[in-house]
Amino acid sequence: MVRRRSAAAATGGGLMAGIGFELRRLAGRGDLMGIVQGYGHAAWVTSGPWLFTIVCLAGVVAVGMPVTTPAELATFRAIVVYNFAFSLILSAAPAIVITRYLANCIYSKDLSQAAAVLPGGLALIWAATIPVAAPFYFLYVTADNATRLAAFVNLMLIAGIWLVNVFLTALKNYRAITLSFAAGMATGAVSGALLAPYWSVAGMLAGFDVGLAMILFLLIARIFAEYPGGASQPFTFFPGFRRYWDLAVAAAAYQAAVWADKLVMWTAPDREVLPSGFVLFPDYESAMFLAYLSMIPAIAAFTLTIETGFFESYQQFYGDIQHHATYSRIEANHRKIMESFGEGARNFLVLQGSISACAVLLAPQLFESLGIHFVQLAVFRMGIVGAFFHAGVLFLLIVLAYLDARRAVLWLSILFLAGNGLFTWVTVQLGFRYYGSGYLLSALVTFGCAFVACARRIGRLPFETFIRNNASAQG
Repeated sequence: MVRRRSAAAATGGGLMAGIGFELRRLAGRGDLMGIVQGYGHAAWVTSGPWLFTIVCLAGVVAVGMPVTTPAELATFRAIVVYNFAFSLILSAAPAIVITRYLANCIYSKDLSQAAAVLPGGLALIWAATIPVAAPFYFLYVTADNATRLAAFVNLMLIAGIWLVNVFLTALKNYRAITLSFAAGMATGAVSGALLAPYWSVAGMLAGFDVGLAMILFLLIARIFAEYPGGASQPFTFFPGFRRYWDLAVAAAAYQAAVWADKLVMWTAPDREVLPSGFVLFPDYESAMFLAYLSMIPAIAAFTLTIETGFFESYQQFYGDIQHHATYSRIEANHRKIMESFGEGARNFLVLQGSISACAVLLAPQLFESLGIHFVQLAVFRMGIVGAFFHAGVLFLLIVLAYLDARRAVLWLSILFLAGNGLFTWVTVQLGFRYYGSGYLLSALVTFGCAFVACARRIGRLPFETFIRNNASAQG
């Protein structure tokens, strides 16, 4: 029982590794173009919705700036920021439960109902989002009806894309995924630019929605094309909420943690309250979103090399156990896992550390070239260092998911949420010069705890496998 459970957990953690192997083969062709394509596709697969929104948002704002007022642009940005926050938090629990459902399907080699849960998942996420989105946009926000409707649709589309992204990790057609995001990005930017002169905020949102809808429907079509079976049982993943409740809560807590500092900053004296009712802190949010971009190369590298290598070692460990390998063989496999973890940690420190150091040192030149106000410089530098530890937290949580350490993932996510909220509140009391340090401190503390938990779990893996998770050994 323990062996099957552990092997299934490995599959659950390794869902992303499926496309990682495909991309690693592309990058391993031996030519420069293969390497560039491998890392480029990995960036889109792992960060597609995030990258799309940032790039397309910047494009629509840049084109719409001459034909809209600063207040209208601020409202457009606020709607997208709020929709990102709402959609990530509300879709997190269903997405992680469906991830485990797909992993179990892959482990049992029965994908007949894999695509079937997509309509059910979308229905669940939209059912959870509507009670939040409808009152917020149609009762609270002050705007014309066209803007309210476009904002509501925007939130539904973004939430849908987050769920669809779960299915993409098991697909092997990475070019189709990248092309879908690229086509949607171009369509959204062009549509927003064309509609902005006529309908202002509503036009920009409608154009943005067209691009999002294109991405969503192209990806849904790709999923149904690659997965066998129909959609006869769309809610078969529901029992997973009871079995994996800790992962569901952890996912929601983690996404809430990512936004906790922004929510607290919206109470700061320097915040901006728009006529539409939105509360923002543009200098803080813009600096932080820019800092988050520094994590993308490390995330792509993690998908291509670190995760796939760790997954191979982990799979071999449990595969040999299932085939009744000798203790010396199991011990050798355990050493390989520890070596893979150590190598991955070193690679992360070198890559993400180099990127973060360059970003901190070259921040003034970057701000000058992008025309960003230097008042955001200190927050950006804090965000860069915080993003370094944040990326480490993300990778360690993924490794703990491989190890089926669900309670550790839960408590670490709650720690990140509580720390980011509390430390950011303290920095608000201290004043502007400390803004951003709350996020940095929370990421640092969570990273330290996650590293200790991960190293301890890997070091005790044979004990966890044969004793702690073995019902017969426990009597």
